[in-house]
Order: sequence, then structure tokens, then C-alpha cells
Amino acid sequence: MSIEVFLIAVIILLLFAVFDLSVGVANDAVNFLNSSIGSRVAPYFVIMIVASLGILAGVTFSGGMMEVARKGIFHPQFFTMPELITIFLAVMLTDILLLDLFNAHGLPTSTTVSIVFELLGAAVAVSLLKIMHAADGSMTLGEYINSGKAMSIVFGILLSIVVAFFCGAVVQFISRLIFTFDYQKRLKRFGAVWGGVAMTTITFFILVKGAKGATFMTPETVRWILDHTLL
Repeated sequence: MSIEVFLIAVIILLLFAVFDLSVGVANDAVNFLNSSIGSRVAPYFVIMIVASLGILAGVTFSGGMMEVARKGIFHPQFFTMPELITIFLAVMLTDILLLDLFNAHGLPTSTTVSIVFELLGAAVAVSLLKIMHAADGSMTLGEYINSGKAMSIVFGILLSIVVAFFCGAVVQFISRLIFTFDYQKRLKRFGAVWGGVAMTTITFFILVKGAKGATFMTPETVRWILDHTLL
């Protein structure tokens, strides 16, 4: 593959990255806005402001997911540059089409889950092609794919879905017991406490969990936050 073809591929990747960022942010907006707009919990402009702040906080405190995916799914040292470009072009194109499809129908999905499985699928496909065309057949799929790391990521994703579903069901059940459907009378008594617990939990995950992945946080600041969590 010549330098000109590499340059064209990199330019296409940059364009795909712009489109992927657009549909990714739109997907986050869909995840934020579906329930709030459907339930009419607040005026439209208030919902948009809160969703924008939520997306900004998520981007600011996001961990290095791309770094984990780049180093954890497959072993790049066993692939040539054209093969790596093929993998990432396939990932970007699939991600754009998949997220745009979900966004068009207002369906929530996870950009993290999407990109992990796209990377895994593209790497497996290219690895199988390499194995099929190898003359000696000395390499196996397990040598191209970081099976242990990939399985741990997939298992972690599936486990997080189960835990989130169970915890959400428990919290919803408790909130229904407290407020029932006649919430206006009990909201004055328990609303502030319940809202305070919810905001404290959200702030805990943003600061304590998100500080580790924030690029602007120094190690000393992260250590101070972890040491003073109970405050």
C-alpha cells in the first residue's frame, strides 16, 4: 500500500471520526432525553440544558475507553498497517451506521458497548482472513485476539447490565413504597431527603469514579478526593 493510499485512508478516518462524534453525542442526547421528554418532567428548554450539562460532565470525566479498546481487544503487533487501517475503517463505518439507526428510531444504546463489539468483530474477521491465507498456519486466532481481556470486557458489560437492572428495580420499588402514586402529599415530607440521596449518589460517581479518568485531574487531586470521600 503506497503513501498516497495511506493518506487517503487517514483522511477518510478523520471524516468518519467527525461523523462518529456527531452520532455519538446524538446518541447520548437520546439516552438523556427519552424519559424526561416523554414524562414531561420539566419544560423543554430546562431538559435541554440539563442534558447538555450531563453530556459535558460525561465527556469531561470519561475514562480512556478508546485506549482500553485499542490495547485490550487485539494484539496490534501481529497486524500490518493496511490491516489495522481496514479494522478501524470497518469499526468507524459500522459505528456510524449503527448509532444513526438507533438514533433515528429513538432507541437507547451504549457507545462503549458498540465500539467494543465492533472492534472485536473486525479484529476477528481480519484475523480469520490472515489465518486462512497463511501458508504455514502457525498463528491461531488466540494469538491475534487478546481473548482474556476481551472476555473480561464483555463479561463486565453484561454484568453491569444485570446489576443496573436489579439495582434500578429495587430503587424503583422502594420509591414507589415511599411515594406511591399520590406523590403530592408525601413529596413535601420525603422529597428533599430522597432528592438529596439521589444527588449525593450521582455526585459520588462523578467525582470519585470519574476523577480517575479525567485528563485535567492531577494524581494528587485524585488521591485527595479518594481520601476524603466520606466528607
